[in-house]
Amino acid sequence: MNILGIETSCDETAAAVVEDGVRVLSSVVSTQHTLHERFGGVVPELASRAHIENILAVTDQALADAGLSLSDVAAVAATTTPGLIGALLVGVTAAKTLSWVLDVPLLAANHLHAHIYAVWLGGTRPELPAVSLVVSGGHTSLFRTTSELSHELLGATVDDAAGEAFDKVANILRLGYPGGPAVERAAAGGNGAAVAFPRVMLDAAGADFSFSGLKTAVLYHCLGQNVSKGDIERAHYTPQFVADAAASFQEAVVDVVVEKTCATAARCCASSIIVGGGVAANARLRERLAQEASARGLALHLAPRNLCTDNAAMTAGLGWHLLRAGAAAPLTVEAEP
Repeated sequence: MNILGIETSCDETAAAVVEDGVRVLSSVVSTQHTLHERFGGVVPELASRAHIENILAVTDQALADAGLSLSDVAAVAATTTPGLIGALLVGVTAAKTLSWVLDVPLLAANHLHAHIYAVWLGGTRPELPAVSLVVSGGHTSLFRTTSELSHELLGATVDDAAGEAFDKVANILRLGYPGGPAVERAAAGGNGAAVAFPRVMLDAAGADFSFSGLKTAVLYHCLGQNVSKGDIERAHYTPQFVADAAASFQEAVVDVVVEKTCATAARCCASSIIVGGGVAANARLRERLAQEASARGLALHLAPRNLCTDNAAMTAGLGWHLLRAGAAAPLTVEAEP
């Protein structure tokens, strides 16, 4: 059974076809990095306009790559929440239209649950119950997962998400956009112990995160207090200064994320840890999670790197389970930020 997935929650216009929930027949992603680069982050209005321009071509390409036509589609799955409301509306409207024209079920997918499901697309079935970490540009959240469709929120960031902090630190260090890969590249030549950045909420009870203070600590380390936007734009650093700051920042994020995730898994008596989201592609985070999970006797399941960033394959895969569960959405379903 072929499910067509559509994903437009932020700045990636994506479409994919997945067969029977696990076999990815195609996955097409149109990025907007060049569009948003000069702003150092996603501009919602520009993202929405780009989705409108790209959605038809991306969907057509996904069908062509799968060797299928619209008549071969059994259902259409779309990300309906969470995300940028204008961006979501483009994908949801396209999916509703296809559902109505083709007379096939419409499936409403939660973006965070889809990131968790990306692990299943990697060819493994995680041991359940699991603690699932979704770590991305907009979210840093922990869930208790008991099935492909059942996820109980345990904790989330109270301010900036980890990926957002990466973008902002990359801007401070003049590393460009997107910030995650840029900081990771710079950190490869630095000393992660060079700067003692804070590990915010590391010892706090519960499963919540906070990265705003860490971002501010990097800013003060680089430029001092009472800094202006112009100071950031005029800043000049030595390559080693940038590398050490990037590595120390990255290590602080990884320390908190790894410890919080593993401690929550132990507290919940989880059988395994599931990890998805754009920041889950970070090599240092993957390495440390593997070390700590092994030391604590926990199985670790990481989403494949090519399915960590936003994509529609995870949406279509999750949609197959929604269809099997009889959870089709009405055409009146709304996008929710």
